[in-house]
Parts: sequence; structure tokens; C-alpha cells
Amino acid sequence: MKTTIYTQAAKAAGELELPENTFGVAWNDQFMHDIVVSYQSNARSGTAHTKGRGDVTGTGAKPWNQKGTGRARHGDKKSPIWKGGGVAHGPTSQKNYTKKINKNARARALAIALSKKFADGEVVFLDTLAFAAPKTKDARAVLTTLGSIEGKEALATRRKNAVTLILADRDENTEKSFANFGNITVTQAKDVNVVELLTNKFVVIAGAKDSLETLIKRTATKTARKAANA
Repeated sequence: MKTTIYTQAAKAAGELELPENTFGVAWNDQFMHDIVVSYQSNARSGTAHTKGRGDVTGTGAKPWNQKGTGRARHGDKKSPIWKGGGVAHGPTSQKNYTKKINKNARARALAIALSKKFADGEVVFLDTLAFAAPKTKDARAVLTTLGSIEGKEALATRRKNAVTLILADRDENTEKSFANFGNITVTQAKDVNVVELLTNKFVVIAGAKDSLETLIKRTATKTARKAANA
């Protein structure tokens, strides 16, 4: 598969050969659902905590006799139905939300997500992306310019979940230039994950050749790695 590489000014700068194993993998609903849920679970801090009736400070004595008062029977004031009592079935910080994602599954999911975006025409490859200084105005100008590419018009106008910008390496000026955009996620090829790819509409891959090399390595399954080392 071949695709066009663009300059920062949205001019065609050549073509790039894309491997089928990274940008031509078929979509799998159930598999991707499982992976996304796992990523989201692993992102949970698990700090929410409530006190049950056994954790609340207070007496364990009955508030009144079981019989003879005419009132409903109660065991103690720490019951969840009493003001100041414990919480029934509340969250506890002892719960572990971690879900293991195997290396092979992680690689396959990344390839599927990239393939889906590419098949939908939502991936833009840039040869370079650089700013002389951190300036939001310059970053906005780049998005507006890229919006002139056929089929990518929403790059310049989309207000929510617009772009996942993938850099080959960390670039402080670029990161700061896009920092004021709430609809843009800036990450690196070595770090980008499935949730970041699928959350936003477009994927802009800067430093295309270096970024692609990293993504190819990250999407290599165990079988592909064995074949490469043979």
C-alpha cells in the first residue's frame, strides 16, 4: 500500500510504502472492545473509598429494645439506612482494576486501530512538523492548512476529539504549541495507544518515516518477530 506524504504546508512531498501488517489489518469488534476496556480499566486510579458499617466509628449497641417500643427493630446506628451509618456496596480502594494485556494482543490492537483509521481516510502523514517557538497561533495555522487536503476539511473545523498528533520524538516546541487545544492529543510513536487513536477523528503522523518505523516495530506480532529474526 502506498500513501502520500505532505509537508507542513499541505503540499505533496512524495509517497510512503505502508506494510499490510500495520495498516491493512481487518477490524474485529469484540477484540477491540476488550482491549479498549482493558486500557480504560488500567487508567483508573482506584482511590474512591467509602466506609462500610464495620468501618464506621460508633457503638454497636441497639438503639432501643427489640420489642415493646412499637417502633421498627434495628441492630445498631451504623446500619446503612441510618444517618451517619456505613455505606452499602460502596467503592473501596482495595479493589484492583488492572487488566493484563498480552504483548501480542497489544500489538495486534494497535495495528487494527491504525488500519481502521487509514481505511476511513483519517490519517495524514507529514514529512516534518517543527515550530521555531511555542505559539498556539502557528499551530492553528498548520491545522487550517492541513484542512485544505481533500477529505481532511474537518481538521480545521472540528471542535471536539479532533486530532491525535503522533511525533517521532519529543519536541517541546510542538507540544507546547498544541497545549492550548483541548481537542488535540499530542503523543509519540513509541507511546501512542489504541484509546488515543480511536478517541479522536484524525491521526496526524509527523516525521512520517521515523514514526512509521517505530509503529511497524510496535505492531509486529510474535509470529512476525520470529520471521524477522529467522
